[in-house]
This record gives sequence, structure tokens and C-alpha cells, in this order.
Amino acid sequence: MTDLVTLASGQLSIAVKPQGAELASLQDAAGREFLWQAGPEWPRHAPVLFPFVGRLREDTLRIGHEVYPMGQHGFARDSRFELVEQTAESCRFLLADSAATRAVYPFGFRLEVGYALHGASLTVTTTVHNPGEGTLPFAVGAHPAFRWPLPGAGGKAAHRIEFEQEEAGPVWRLDENGLIDPTPQPLPVHGRNLGLREELFRPSAMILLQPASRRLRYAAPGAPALEITWQGFSELGLWMKPGAEFLCIEPWAGYADPAQFWGDIWAKPGMQMLGAGESRSFMWRVTVG
Repeated sequence: MTDLVTLASGQLSIAVKPQGAELASLQDAAGREFLWQAGPEWPRHAPVLFPFVGRLREDTLRIGHEVYPMGQHGFARDSRFELVEQTAESCRFLLADSAATRAVYPFGFRLEVGYALHGASLTVTTTVHNPGEGTLPFAVGAHPAFRWPLPGAGGKAAHRIEFEQEEAGPVWRLDENGLIDPTPQPLPVHGRNLGLREELFRPSAMILLQPASRRLRYAAPGAPALEITWQGFSELGLWMKPGAEFLCIEPWAGYADPAQFWGDIWAKPGMQMLGAGESRSFMWRVTVG
């Protein structure tokens, strides 16, 4: 890969693409790669989701009587960010509104994505600023794809997610249009443990709205475990493509339109509302060990 910003802590090294401010590599000191390397099954690594998470009905943003085209997960993941700060162990990227963004999302904004290494941990902080005079409606999310199986592990079936808290569920699925199906499904956990198998993801992603946990452990015998924590995010998505060797563990603040929702952005469930001149930060961290 070219045009990468690289950081190293001695225990971890990462590479980030200015296109999308997207994490493209996460390796330990032994050179083991923990991030999916954008294979043909899914050509991304860890996109930043903004100003929406998931799909809007008919891929259309509605603001009162006005409509705008808006693809799944918004436009940040396909936008080039400016590198505004870099040290040996940290960097920060910026995307600001422009004529191109206002043509599909008529709001002023500043979106900053920062990466910082501390020993065996990577912290990713996403901050949304509202420079305008009115309220800024938005959603934001992380979409990192980790290798499944993990380096050094056996087959996929040995992997599990252990939640910080007992999760009663339910889990929500997406319908054929990519919208939230109104029928909740049971979350197949045993205590705090979710045994991973491809069949879990054949209907769609698994979505937890307001999970009790803010921390989980993704692990398998024989492999370094990944501990993932998050703050500010209120939802959690789990997704993979059956047959592919990745698992996405996705903290979100927002989600796709519910199938029964027909309103505009101001009434959309899950949206963040940011007042004039305000900022809001969202953090997720992965620790290898």
C-alpha cells in the first residue's frame, strides 16, 4: 500500500490511509497482522462511518420536504482527510464540510479522527464539531474488521466474544433493504459468552441497541486476544461475510432506518444532535495481548 501514515510504539505498529482516515494495518512486535487486509470478499479494512451509520430508506436523506442522495454509512469513508498532526505514536486527520458534502448533507461540520498508540493499545478518537449556527444531526461509527481466525489460532469455531456484562439481548437484524427489521431476535449468549460461527451472520449483521457492556474480549486458544473498549458509542454491530476471514466489531452512535420509519432526519431514531459551536467525542480502543 502507498500513501500511508505509519506509527509504532514498540509493541504495536499501525498504518492509516488518508483516504477515509482508515486504519489499514494493526501489527504486534512479532509482525502478526490483526486487521483484515481488504480481500475480494470485502474491499475495506476499518472505515469511518459518518454522517450516517447503516442505510437510509431508498438511500435518501430527507430534511423536511427536501431530499438528498445518501449512500450506506455516509461519505466519510470515501473522502480524503487532511493529516493535521503526527508524532511517532499519534496522528490526527480532519475532514471539513465542502461544496461537495453540502450538496448531499447541507450542514457545516468538522470531523476529526485521531490515532494514538500506548504500549499494546491503540486508541481511536472521533470528534464531531458543529461550526454552524443551528443543530447538527449526525450518526458516527467505527467498522474495524479483525482477522477470523486470529493469528496463531486454529479454526473459526474456537473463537468467542466475552462481554463485560451479561447481555440479555435482543439482537436486531437487517431486512432485504438494509433497514432494521422490526422483529427482535434472541441473542445466543451463554452467560457473557458468544460462541462465534458463520451461521450467526447468514441472515445479516447482529445489532445490539443499548448493550450493557462497554468492553468485550475477542479470543481463541493459541492466539493473542483482542480487548475492545468504547466510550460515547451507544450501539454495537457484529458482522462478517460468510466464507470470508474477518469479524467486524463495530461501536456505533446511530443505526440504519427502522423498516417501519418514514420520517425525516429530525425524527430518525438513534441520531445524535449537536448544538451550535459544540463538539462531541467518541472513543474505541483495542488492546492486543
